[in-house]
Amino acid sequence: MKLYEFQGKELFREAGIPVPHGRLITKEEELRLVEFPAVLKAQVLVGGRGKAGGIKICKTPEEGREAFKSLLGASIKGEKICALLAEETADIKREFYLSITIPSGSKSFLLMGSATGGVEIEQVAQSAPEALFSLLIDPIVGVMDYQVRYVAKRFACEVEEARKVLTGLYRALREYDATLVEINPLAETPKGLLALDAKVVLDDKARWRRSELFERLAEQQAAIGGQAVNISTDTITYVPLDGTVGLISDGAGTGMLTLDLISDAGAKAACFCEMGGLTSPEVMYSALERTLNNKNVKAIIVVLIGGFNRMDEMAEGIVRYQKEKGLPVPIVVRMCGTMEEEGKRIMREANLKTYDDLYEAVREVVALAGRNS
Repeated sequence: MKLYEFQGKELFREAGIPVPHGRLITKEEELRLVEFPAVLKAQVLVGGRGKAGGIKICKTPEEGREAFKSLLGASIKGEKICALLAEETADIKREFYLSITIPSGSKSFLLMGSATGGVEIEQVAQSAPEALFSLLIDPIVGVMDYQVRYVAKRFACEVEEARKVLTGLYRALREYDATLVEINPLAETPKGLLALDAKVVLDDKARWRRSELFERLAEQQAAIGGQAVNISTDTITYVPLDGTVGLISDGAGTGMLTLDLISDAGAKAACFCEMGGLTSPEVMYSALERTLNNKNVKAIIVVLIGGFNRMDEMAEGIVRYQKEKGLPVPIVVRMCGTMEEEGKRIMREANLKTYDDLYEAVREVVALAGRNS
């Protein structure tokens, strides 16, 4: 989930990172609450606002009104501007770049920085690669003191100033399940370091853990955009097929095996619904809903192997769906692994049967689908 600048700065402020005082503006009359001089910044989920004229420094209220009229309703890279962030101006001495992200396939976080900020980092990498530096942060130990001192040396700033920003940035990444936290520019001012911009991307897969946060941010985005924001709540892969057995699995390998077993038993799958590895009750709920939207489904088989997934959470998702929406077709659940006994207990209390043997479960669902056809 990409965040607007004002949302990213809210999270930065909570994490202890200094940010300018600001106010979100959606109506012209709200400008009377702004103290000028001020900076008006278009709130869009794309980069390059400065080059596109989406950031305007206004010395007087009159300039603020003119800037508001020219920006609100305009578009930057195809995205309509529905709100502006009005912020106090800053006395900038120097600008830096600082970010933490999660590289694909890595077991560490990647800290990147540059003493040249305020421009696209790709441009810095091409024109002055020596200005870039990177450090790996071990997620077990977090930000180390030597890393803080290294950043302070590269930025030629006070160690405690660097510590406040760097530890705050790391805290924001961890506490909000972000995949990217970026400050560009991070400005040196007479008051200390100040995050003049905020780019934050949250991990959609963590929505089940941060549901209140995601809902709050989604409501904010909907309020300024005029429409609901589409947040991916799962990692489901859904493939419609031409049979009658709905197949849900928590792993692609087990799912493909079950497809073959269904075929060997003389039936065909109506869909292949794979939940994508590490999952949650919410994803299980969504998988059932997606599968039952297929009118060809006459019976469902759910194949679960609790390596990373907990069977009690999978059972919770199934039982919740049954209580809230009902199960219009028979369901056969094969579960084993982590928290297996607790998962089976939850299923029993909901009068839902579970199977230990995959072959038996496949034979049962094929028979049920045949009787319902």
